[in-house]
Amino acid sequence: MAINMDMQFDNYDSRIKYYDLMLERDLDYLPCFPLPDGYRFVFYRQGDCGSWIEIEKSAKEFTSYEQGMAAWGKYYAANEDILPKRMVFIENTDGQKVATATAYYDVLGQDTSGDGWLHWVAVHREYQRRGLSKPLVSYALDVMGKLGYTHAKIPTQSTSWVACKVYLDLGFRPIPQNAAENRKGWEIVKTLTGHPALASFRPAAMDEIIVK
Repeated sequence: MAINMDMQFDNYDSRIKYYDLMLERDLDYLPCFPLPDGYRFVFYRQGDCGSWIEIEKSAKEFTSYEQGMAAWGKYYAANEDILPKRMVFIENTDGQKVATATAYYDVLGQDTSGDGWLHWVAVHREYQRRGLSKPLVSYALDVMGKLGYTHAKIPTQSTSWVACKVYLDLGFRPIPQNAAENRKGWEIVKTLTGHPALASFRPAAMDEIIVK
């Protein structure tokens, strides 16, 4: 397979080899990024499940509404009573929800550290590249800190390389165990972002990035 070295990749690109990635940072000295004019933060209200699915689907986290409902059932359905203090949306002037993130924890019980987990960060495709990502993440992290967490983790993947760059810009770093187990994923992110925080990783060659 011939690889085009000038290939352009999407924000969430299924052509990229998939690796589970995990980042972390302490919740002191958080950066603060104000929202652009015309947007505001709101918390989850009953009935917002559909808006959440639409945002995530637009951002290519899901390919169908049914996939979104399955994810909602897995992560949120049993805890909807706490979402009004944890699930954040950005609304535009028309009241349309265009981005979301949740100051959460590992509801699957695999992480026993008690750390906060930033869940399902997404910006609607039509509203990407409008300066919403960093304000969204920094606001959700502030919410997490006010809930009493002192350390945050973010699960993501190599296919979401643009999101990885945002997290690295905000002071997150690869969890050492994850960096060792999924080093090839971080090498892919190194190549696609050139982020200085990944200086210890070698860049991946293009034939190591593309799904053949």
